[in-house]
Parts: sequence; C-alpha cells; structure tokens
Amino acid sequence: MRPDTPAAHTTEAERLLRTAAQYPGDREPLYLQAAAHRELAGDRPGATALYDTLLDDSPTNPLLIRALKAANLWEYGHEAEARAIIDGVRRAQPEDAAAWEITAETLEAHDELEAAESTLTEGAALLVTTAHDVPHATQSLITTRHRIRRMLALPHDDWDTLADRLHTAAVPLDELHDPKRLWSLGSSDPAELQAEIARLRSELGTYRTALSRPFPVAVLHWPEAELDELLAAYPELEAEYPTYRAHLTDIEASLRELAQAGTPNLGIVRATVPSYEAFAASESTRPSNADLLPQYATTLAARGRAAAWPPARGAACWCGSEAAYGECHGGADQG
Repeated sequence: MRPDTPAAHTTEAERLLRTAAQYPGDREPLYLQAAAHRELAGDRPGATALYDTLLDDSPTNPLLIRALKAANLWEYGHEAEARAIIDGVRRAQPEDAAAWEITAETLEAHDELEAAESTLTEGAALLVTTAHDVPHATQSLITTRHRIRRMLALPHDDWDTLADRLHTAAVPLDELHDPKRLWSLGSSDPAELQAEIARLRSELGTYRTALSRPFPVAVLHWPEAELDELLAAYPELEAEYPTYRAHLTDIEASLRELAQAGTPNLGIVRATVPSYEAFAASESTRPSNADLLPQYATTLAARGRAAAWPPARGAACWCGSEAAYGECHGGADQG
C-alpha cells in the first residue's frame, strides 16, 4: 500500500492513537499528528473530533489547536465557525508563532490576502522583539508575511528587511516570492524555465534545512510538585536532585557551561512523572535508573518538547517563577 493513500493515512492515524493510549504524557503531539493524517485521508469530521478532544483536556497550546481546527473546518464547509475561531485566536494574541502562521495561511488559502497580511503583522508586532536571535518559528512567520506582502504589491517595511537578512538561500526572498513566477511556469522559453527550476531548487533547499534542523541539546526541568512526586516514588534519585533549589541552579549552570563551550541550540524540557514512567517502560528499565534521565531529556527534545534557552529578552524565566529571566535565573549572580 502506498504511504499517501487515504487508507494508509487512516491506518497511521489509528496507530498514533493507540500509541497515545500507551503514553499519555505524549498524548497531545500524537493526537495532533493523528488529526493531520485524518485530514489527509479526507476524514475532516474525524480530525475535528480529535481537536475537540484535546481542547476539552486542558492542552498545553490551545490556541495552536484552535488554529488547526479552524483550518480544517473551513475545508469542509464550516466557514462561519472557522471565522469565529480565527477571530478568537487573533484576539487572544498567541505567543506561539505557529498559531499566527496557520491562521494567516488559512485566510490566504481562501483568497483573503489582506486579512492574512494583517494577521501576520499582528503576530510580528507581538513576537519580533529584537532583530537578533529571532527564533526559527518567528523567522518562518515573517518570511510568510514577506511572501504575502509581495503578492499584495506592498512596499518593504522593517520586518520584510529583517526577513531578507535572515534568509540564507542563494536565491533572495524577493525573487522567490515574485508573483510573476506563476507565469514563468507556463512559459515555452527554455531560459525562463531553467531559471524557475533554479529558484525551486533553492526553495526546496530552504525547506530541507528547516526540516533537518537538529533538535536542541536539552536538560530536564522537573517542576517542584513533579520533583517531589518523583523522589517520593524513587528515592534512589535523591543523589541527582538533593533539593529543588539545587535542581534549578544546576540547570542554569549546566546550560551556561554548554554555551561557553560553544554548544549551539540549547533547550529545556519539562519533565513529568507519568511521562517519565512511560518512557522507562518503553526502555524496559526502572525509573529509578539515573542513567535513563539524559535519554529521557533527549527523547523529549527530539519530539519537539524543548523550550529554547536562553529565553528571549524580557521573557519569563524558564523556571516558572513568572519573573523576567534577566531578573531571575538569567541574572548576573547566577553566573
């Protein structure tokens, strides 16, 4: 059976749902993947049901799930409901670039370019706080905004200039996003066709680079309640975590040491006891085995669960204190 047939997508969705039942700590990302496969299989009501199940279960990223649900609903005739969700997502001002981008691309797919551009502009105004160290997801948002503004024949602004600067492919964004490219695809001029092939290869290379980005070198952060539960169940791990305060200090110190050694792409992953126990079971070992902890951190990072370190300027500290990072673990006295 070819992997892109509707039946294959349905089978993969069912497999992911079975896996989610085995590993409840990974339920949210597995359900999102399953919903995507249901959409590809043509089962859009089934995908909506999965989005609704997640939204009823206090998800970690409800606005992203709402954006995905709206995109799906619009595709099978529920335009009014999709528009209402999109309006709600925009009013909520998500801090996740992906929620903004999916919302805008849904509007674009239905020929509402002005609304898509204004959505991405709102997202850029919220998320682009500095021209340095722009997260990859935010780079994608301003790149998409650049493309839509080119389609609307709008002049470059500061965010378009930033998108141009961050773009590293051989063919510049202005050329990749030139609306006239659509005409060249139907040209009978070999030179025009060859030039378009070069542009497409460059664009494909950009996507491949994005998809092959290595997952972060991540360290575990156990929230205080989770750490208490972990040590109560597995006192053998007390040597790793003598106190919660020491745990937080060790995280920051370890990451600073890695950064000073030149290690790029650092992150922090939030650990939970149920997820850790499920991971231990999958590795056929006991959770009390301290050697399992770095493997668990690596696995969570590979599944996209890591938050980038250090946090952006002015952002809340990774420890959950709600204080700004620079006034908490990012302060000079932490070095």
